[in-house]
Formats: sequence, C-alpha cells, structure tokens
Amino acid sequence: MTKARYIMIGGFLGAGKTTAVAKLAERIAAQGLRVGLITNDQGSELVDTAMLRSRGFATEEIPGGCFCCRFNSLVDAANKLTETMRPDVFIAEPVGSCTDLVATVTYPLRRMYGDQFLIAPLSVLVDPIRAARVLGIESGGKFSEKVLYIYRKQLEEADLIVINKTDLVSAEKLAALRAALAKDFPHAEILEISARNGSGLETWFARVTASEQLARGAMEVDYEVYAEGEALLGWLNATVTLASPSEFDANEVLRQLAGDVQRQLLAASAEIAHFKMTFSPDAGLGGEVAVINLVRNDFVPELSQSLEEPITNGQLILNLRAEAAPETLRTAVEESLAALAQKFPLLTARLEHLEHFRPGKPQPTHRDA
Repeated sequence: MTKARYIMIGGFLGAGKTTAVAKLAERIAAQGLRVGLITNDQGSELVDTAMLRSRGFATEEIPGGCFCCRFNSLVDAANKLTETMRPDVFIAEPVGSCTDLVATVTYPLRRMYGDQFLIAPLSVLVDPIRAARVLGIESGGKFSEKVLYIYRKQLEEADLIVINKTDLVSAEKLAALRAALAKDFPHAEILEISARNGSGLETWFARVTASEQLARGAMEVDYEVYAEGEALLGWLNATVTLASPSEFDANEVLRQLAGDVQRQLLAASAEIAHFKMTFSPDAGLGGEVAVINLVRNDFVPELSQSLEEPITNGQLILNLRAEAAPETLRTAVEESLAALAQKFPLLTARLEHLEHFRPGKPQPTHRDA
C-alpha cells in the first residue's frame, strides 16, 4: 500500500494556521491528489472545522485535548478519513497552545505506523508582529513568561519556522525578525510567506510535500511550566442561533460583536491570543460562511470571508482564547451578544452552547525521546 504523507502545521494562536492549511489543501487537490484535514482543540464547536468544511474539504475534528493527549483519536480520525476517501495527504492542525509535538506525535506515528505514513518536516507558523514582541525586537502587548515558554518551545522544535503575514510588515522589520529567529533557533530553516496573497507559498509547499522529517533528539520540556502556561489562558467556545423577521447583514453583525468583545477584554486588561467567529446561514447560499478574526489587542477585527447577501437566520460559532480568567471571557461574550439588540433591534441571539475553562495539564499518550 502506498504511504500517505502526514503534514503537521503548528504555531501559536493567531499565527494564521487555518488559512495556510486551506491554501496547502487547495494546491494538493489541484495536483489531483486526495487530501484529508484534521483539526484539533481543547473544547468543541470549532470555527476552523466549519471554515474548512465550507470550502469543501473532508475534515475530521478532534476536540477535548491536544494531539499529544489524544493520540489514539488522531489515529482514529485518519482511519475514518481513509475509509471514506483514502487521502494521499493528511494535513493536521494542532491546538495553538500545544508544543512537544515531535516527541509526542510525529515520532510515535513513525514508530507505530511507519508502514502507513511518511512524516513531513514540522512547520511552525508565526505572526511577525507577535513574534517581534516576544523576541524583544519591538514593544507592545505580550503574554506572561509562562505562556511565552510555550511559544518559544514551539519554535525550538520546529523543522521549518514559517514567518506568515509578511504582507503586514516592512522588509526591514522582516529582516530583523529573521535574524533574531536564526540566532535563537539555529537548527530550523526559516521561510517567509503570506498565506493571504500567496507569496512564498510554493517554496514552503515544496518542502512539506517532497521531504521527510529528520530524526533528532527530542527537546527537553518542563511539563510543570508548560501546564502553568496553558492554565493562564482562558478558553471559550460557544454556538449561538441568530434570527430576525427581516433580513440583516451578517458581516456587520460579526464586526459589531467582535468590536464589542474586544473593547470589553481591553477594559479587563486581558491579552487576546485569538478571537474568531463563523456565521453559517441556515439555507440559501450554498454552504458559504462569513469568517472574522482578531489576533491581538491592538488589531482590527478582520473579515476574511463574507456573505454576499443579507439573511434572516443562521448559526454563529465563537472561539475565544486570551490570557484572562474564563469567567471574564464569558462576561464579555454574553454582554456583547445582549448589546447586539441596540444596533439590530429585531435580531434575537439564542445561546445554544457555551464552554469556558482553562486547559488542563498536558498528559501525552506517548513520548519518544
């Protein structure tokens, strides 16, 4: 049996992983190959899954923990995709607060399922503005040291450090960031891309589709610090039904809601890691969804996919991650949903599902040193 290629694309919250996954999947499909996607989260009801499925990709979701702690679920997801469409390539997107993926995911996969998979080099994407702040090149809001421990460990284990969103920074700032990354993480190959405008994608795609991960010693990880860093992050996933007797602009609803949540979290001194929402109409638009993202406190909520027509009802999925108490996130979301009635008087927002928590201590199923 021909081996399937397993490509894992990691990186911290807000680095642009899902957009990059979609672009890579499109390229692979255009070559006549079958591609299966696997998304992952600490909770359930994922924006990423909804967005990728809206683009027609076969996508399995692993909720309730990162790949390292749900290794058997990862294998089950791959088997389910194999049963339905037998992918030539699997692309897996781990939780943005997860690290130690080489020792707990790719090495065990090679050891136990080496007859089924070719393991591609591990890519870790970075947002250049966030990375410049973490590395001390620029000032600006950043996370506490134990959260940054996770961020740096992600870079330490990367085979490929992929600077994404290069269209947002100048050539001078990009050169400074590249130099700092090369100095602190000399083992990694550093690439520059913009998943949005397509620059640099061909070089990166060639690396992950034509080469294999080289074995090296697993990095050391202090799981107590790792757990404390994850526990500083608040996590909220919610599903909301929106309905109105008259048509409304779903794109404007997303902008209004994102802006209100952002203002409340700024007032609470929370550091936003990633806030993303999708809105799916109940009928009439052929599976299209609207998508909005907010990746930093000082960033403007950005509508990356929009609906062309007004609608009357549909489902809103919210995923919010920030360094703040989960209760703070819940208050911000609930009060912002209630405030929608001021701008959209006929609109009703019914909260169908909400979970808010701090991630538990990572407990890998396997760890191959």
